[in-house]
Amino acid sequence: MTTAHEIVYLSKKGMKELKKQIASLERLLHHAQQDLRELDHTDSREDRFERIESQSRIEMITNELVEKRIQLDNAKLLPRKRDALRVALGSVVDLMDTKGRMVRYTLVSSLEANPSDGRISVNSPLGQSLVGRGIQETVEWSAGIKARRLELVRIS
Repeated sequence: MTTAHEIVYLSKKGMKELKKQIASLERLLHHAQQDLRELDHTDSREDRFERIESQSRIEMITNELVEKRIQLDNAKLLPRKRDALRVALGSVVDLMDTKGRMVRYTLVSSLEANPSDGRISVNSPLGQSLVGRGIQETVEWSAGIKARRLELVRIS
């Protein structure tokens, strides 16, 4: 959970996704509130249980919505100008494995990390080993029981 004053740096994509999540939660909340209003006009025992479930769902959605809004309030876009000599939050890195295969990652905050989409957290083992590194340096980190090794080919 993000504290009230903790600044989180997001990419444009991360900012857009966070706003989408908030809009989606707002729609869910609206529909859940409508369902509850409809249940208020019924009186059976079964409907009372549905009302309790509905109230619980509204509370969960509201809590998640509050957390996402706090994250958005504390979010700032990653700076446009970055040092292309050293890896930092917001850097896009091209890495080559020992077999010559290339991978590209963007270093982001853990809030928007999604490795399958090429966004890794600066707090992840790979992210931590990349921060501060320069082109042509080799990075190593543990991936379970085996160590992985990649060469840093490009920073943008």
